[in-house]
Amino acid sequence: MPPSNPLARMTRKTLCLPAGLRHWLLTRFFGRAVPFIATAGVDFQRVEADCVEVRLRNRHKVQNHIKGVHAAATALLAETASGFVMALNVPDDKLLLLKSMRVDYLQRSQGNLRAQARLSPQQIELLHLEPKGNLLVAVLVSDDSDSAPVACEMTWAWISKQRRGEDHGQS
Repeated sequence: MPPSNPLARMTRKTLCLPAGLRHWLLTRFFGRAVPFIATAGVDFQRVEADCVEVRLRNRHKVQNHIKGVHAAATALLAETASGFVMALNVPDDKLLLLKSMRVDYLQRSQGNLRAQARLSPQQIELLHLEPKGNLLVAVLVSDDSDSAPVACEMTWAWISKQRRGEDHGQS
């Protein structure tokens, strides 16, 4: 059963649009939800319940001293892909939190970067059924040479949202 949350509902509403318009609209919408990804210039290329792929062009504002995509921008790209695939699947009564990130820079990247994060059916089911928990989400980061210069794993946790004035079980 697909979750009921604003992000998933918005994404479903764009399914009838042509791919180019859909990507542009989702990039703008998600950039408003998380302004830093808009500032960096992250583009949403694929947005599905089990897979999110984002792209970052190698341009001056995200470059390091050797004209590659900066390490922090690369980590942002991986965090964005994994965070949005999790967010598409989290029920509205749960809150997502990034618990840890592992980013291993294996070689110098060439040109633009893409990051793809996938969830298995078992991971999605766990996210729907468990009131709290965490998942390790592997992120494939590739560059214009189709190599994988960076290996990433993001651990996302979720907890139940607590409402103001709710009894927290404390006496």
